[in-house]
Amino acid sequence: MTTLEMLKNARSCLNEAALMDEKTKNAAIEAMARSIEESREAILEANAQDMEAAKTKLSDAMLDRLKLDEKRLKGMTDGMREVAALPDPIGKTISRTVRPNGLVIEKKRVPMGVVAIIYESRPNVTSDAAVLCFKSSNVCVLRSGRDSFSSARAIVTALRKGLEASGLSPDLVNLVPDPSRESAAELMRARGLVDLLIPRGGAGLIRSCLENALVPCVQTGTGICHIFVEKSADFEKALKIIDNAKTQRPSVCNAAEVCLIDRDAVPEFLPMLKKKLVDDRKAAGLIPVELRLEDGLEKFADGKKAGENDFDTEFLDYILAVKAVDGVDGAIEHIAVHSTHHSEAIVTRDEAAAEKFRLLVDSAAVYVNASTRFTDGGEFGLGCEMGIATQKLHARGPMGLEELTSYKYLITGDGQVR
Repeated sequence: MTTLEMLKNARSCLNEAALMDEKTKNAAIEAMARSIEESREAILEANAQDMEAAKTKLSDAMLDRLKLDEKRLKGMTDGMREVAALPDPIGKTISRTVRPNGLVIEKKRVPMGVVAIIYESRPNVTSDAAVLCFKSSNVCVLRSGRDSFSSARAIVTALRKGLEASGLSPDLVNLVPDPSRESAAELMRARGLVDLLIPRGGAGLIRSCLENALVPCVQTGTGICHIFVEKSADFEKALKIIDNAKTQRPSVCNAAEVCLIDRDAVPEFLPMLKKKLVDDRKAAGLIPVELRLEDGLEKFADGKKAGENDFDTEFLDYILAVKAVDGVDGAIEHIAVHSTHHSEAIVTRDEAAAEKFRLLVDSAAVYVNASTRFTDGGEFGLGCEMGIATQKLHARGPMGLEELTSYKYLITGDGQVR
């Protein structure tokens, strides 16, 4: 089947999707989750094939991003069931007014239609995207990356079995059979067939969609996430936050890539940071973080000199760029120039500094005294997420059910004319 044929099949299911009630959708989501559980051996075998093919091409951190195991499969099905438990956004009344002439004007949530998602090497995105589209009465077309294609195919096979077992069309969830660049380009050009395109991946994919898409496209961003350690911060708390944000899972978009340190705090804090991320991790048999230090910081701690592009790079690895700044104003200024508007954090005990950071940092998620790793649909109570939108139109931050809807006005009259 060609991509064009798949898109036409997907559009033929729009009425079926729009007419499903919440009970039907929730029962089908449970059937899809059970089907994934029943297919776990096939899914894990397919993932093992992907891992074997990728082991000479990807870093350890990126291989971790690709890997599925029993725990991650359970996380996928748990996320699906959490979405089923959320209120159905479709048909929700956003506003209702009665005009002086008696017209009743209601603004209600409606599906987007056919939602296409281009993603790269995280197989769990397959079920996340499918369940969010399905619960919001959209039809989804998934285009996986080559590295995770076998895993995605096995997951979609299970999802479609769950739909069929529920008496629904399997074409409510689709996987493009060709993970080539041309298939991605076809989705970008599919005007009249795709109602919303969501790219979820690296900077190259995002840039390609923004430059070439002829269909509406949500900008999901790369994550050059910053953590600023202000001079009044509890340094032990700051170390805990940075360690989590950098090392808990470095290959994801909400991992910290840059640490900004108040210049007054550098002499004391930077040696502590080096001990926590480098020395202590080495002693524990863990991968140490490579510190890339702004020129002049090497007198406070050992590290590699930061290169010209290190403060504009999403490393997705055990690498952290470190820079000294002049207080909260210096941090805000640096972030304004180098951020991808994803997630930023300040660690401080100064309420005025915290409030200034909150107000002036222009990113989708701004944290005070917490790790950037919380920028996630599940952590925000959305069940799972379609991606992290770094734009300001329509959706921003983790995209859940409501971000996959539009709205329309329903006007009821009794013979009124203008």
